[in-house]
Amino acid sequence: MTDTGPLGDLAAFAGRWVGGGEGHYPTIEDFTYNETIEFTPTPGKPFLMYVSRTKNPGTGQPMHTENGYLRLADHEVELLVSQPTGFVEIQRSRLTHGVLDFTTVHLERSPHAKPVHELRRRFVLDGDELSYDLWMAHAQTPLTHHLHARLRRAG
Repeated sequence: MTDTGPLGDLAAFAGRWVGGGEGHYPTIEDFTYNETIEFTPTPGKPFLMYVSRTKNPGTGQPMHTENGYLRLADHEVELLVSQPTGFVEIQRSRLTHGVLDFTTVHLERSPHAKPVHELRRRFVLDGDELSYDLWMAHAQTPLTHHLHARLRRAG
């Protein structure tokens, strides 16, 4: 058995992940993107720093970015995310067999951010593959699937 220190089972998420995804939503055209996610440990701490960057696969232009932390908290995992579009979110989940099914604990937006009312995320870790899905409730659209991506461990 390997000692994972204060990260426990979250240690398996540590690293750089690279791949791509697709997005859809009733109010926009479907799109694809390339993505890099990094979960960076801080020695001796029970959290991973989280950074996600997406780019247009045709032009290489940046599309979206978000930063935060994935952390252990009382036998659960919290995902804290800040987005430059004016949102901060706190989500909680239990880690079960490499799956994190997050539900929103708190979502705040700046006065000038778009009217997003709810976000839900699901991460699935299977060896050297990380996939995720994101659902969003925006304006008058109820919680609807928005993003799906598959990434491979790159380091």
